[in-house]
Amino acid sequence: MAKFPILYSFRRCPYAMRARMALFISNITCELREVKLSNKPSEMLSLSSKGTVPVLLLEDGSVIDESLDIMFWALEKNDTNSLFRDYMINEAENKKFLNMIDIDFKYALDRYKYPNRYDNVDPIMYREICHNILIGINDKINENNYIYGKYLSFIDIATLPFIRQFRIADPSWFDNEMPQTKIKNWLTNFLNLPIFRQIMTKYPEWVNEKEQFFFPNNGAN
Repeated sequence: MAKFPILYSFRRCPYAMRARMALFISNITCELREVKLSNKPSEMLSLSSKGTVPVLLLEDGSVIDESLDIMFWALEKNDTNSLFRDYMINEAENKKFLNMIDIDFKYALDRYKYPNRYDNVDPIMYREICHNILIGINDKINENNYIYGKYLSFIDIATLPFIRQFRIADPSWFDNEMPQTKIKNWLTNFLNLPIFRQIMTKYPEWVNEKEQFFFPNNGAN
């Protein structure tokens, strides 16, 4: 039986980012295996044939290979900040919001950011689809600079990596031409939080089981 859960991750993947944030907030130490997506390790593929990150191998041998499920698992184990509890209070509304991010927004984001991967794609059209979704999110952000409530929420964590990717696609347009200031301030504030810097620590590519790297890097061995 493994001493720690094993997390297969890729630093810049938005799904892996939100899983790492939930694990970090829950104070759960994992062995982190940073993968190269063009050279996926057979150990990861044997656990999840999808071939996508994150993949979390638990100490009992069970596998979680969806980012939201990893978030739920981590926060159910240690929800000191009440993120899971608050999510469940408005579960139906929150599920609808996350479906909008994971399905509608992500579909348009991929075609805006990577138009060369698709046939006959107009990236500006897909930017506007994303922008219309961001207008709605901008209207939800409150005086505390969060999407819901006075504190960091499950929804904030699950959404951040995708809004970050949207900005990266064209930082000048996002910073200077997009008029929604609340969501820009929300993103800037989030990117400056210690939690974000911690979960974006660079790890070497994992090669074999003789190598062990831990997340967070707290001296576990």
